Amino acid sequence: MTESDIKRIQKRIDALERENDHLKKEIYSFKQYLESMKKNPLIIGSVERVLDDGRVIVSHSPGNRIILPPSNLVRPSAGDSVSLHAQSFQIIEILSKKIRGRVASMELIENPNVGFEDIGGLEPQIEAIREVIELPLLHPELFEQIGIDPPSGALLSGPPGTGKTLLAKAIAKSTKARFIHLVGSDLVQKFIGEGSRMVREVFVLAKENIPAIIFIDEIDAIAIKRTSEVYKGDREVQRTFMQLLSELDGFANTDGIMFLAATNRGDVLDPAILRPGRFDRIIKFDLPNEEARLMILKIHTRKMNLKDINFKDLAKRTEGFSGAHIKALTTEAGIKCLRERKTQITREHFNKALLDLIDKEHNVKEYIYS
Repeated sequence: MTESDIKRIQKRIDALERENDHLKKEIYSFKQYLESMKKNPLIIGSVERVLDDGRVIVSHSPGNRIILPPSNLVRPSAGDSVSLHAQSFQIIEILSKKIRGRVASMELIENPNVGFEDIGGLEPQIEAIREVIELPLLHPELFEQIGIDPPSGALLSGPPGTGKTLLAKAIAKSTKARFIHLVGSDLVQKFIGEGSRMVREVFVLAKENIPAIIFIDEIDAIAIKRTSEVYKGDREVQRTFMQLLSELDGFANTDGIMFLAATNRGDVLDPAILRPGRFDRIIKFDLPNEEARLMILKIHTRKMNLKDINFKDLAKRTEGFSGAHIKALTTEAGIKCLRERKTQITREHFNKALLDLIDKEHNVKEYIYS
């Protein structure tokens, strides 16, 4: 390499260093400008949709929607909560990628940790839910071969604590589907249109996370029978319910999305949501019989350090207990063992725990009916 080549390279290096310094000053200036913008009052908006060309539709107050050009600095997704400049309405930052728009209190589980092996005494219900949920998600070609549409969902109906939520999570795990879990009362909002918007966004989120299972617990909070007498507070609930029916009709037979709901009060549900096409199967749950209680006891105690436990006797003595009660029994027996600073849970610990639970249930019933 000649001396002239070295000088030429050195000049190029000097020019690049000057350009680098200039760019650093510009970046610093932009950061200062951005910080000053953040210090001014900003508007909170919600991203409704991102168009194919990168433009973003944002709503910042009821009835006010704007389309913003694409930005290389901020890349929001549908449902994100964002801050907007007061004059230009440009997106300054993403406030939350979590739910605000995508339903408060919603739970999105990538891979539920509950399997069928964790559920006892529900063989008929497991078989039914596998037919209506697992087959359409894992083997849709079977329905094409025989020329019928796959089911779109199921309603799980039965007393509290009988395993409805556990079964919904287990089917999500077996199908490797994302589990979108919310409670019906979360959709009951006091502002007009809020509940309907939340319902829409639940289904948008499902479409973005295929395969997905939408599970609404306590659906009777919004799907109660409609009557001719509509009070002011009921109108928004009915709007939300109508939006749910519309979404169910719109996404029926959508590949990769299934709908599940659970209720303790199937008798109060509106007939409109029970018709085929919305719920193709109603799976009923009852309190476990003695054989089922024995299975549940063995499942919940399989990791416990036990000594001299007669499970058959315990199963007989827990008549009327739900699966949740049996789990509480095993936990309480373990706590009584800890109080005595022992390392093995004995029959006596279970006896004391059982007496405490029976006494507690008796007091609760007396309080309710007094």
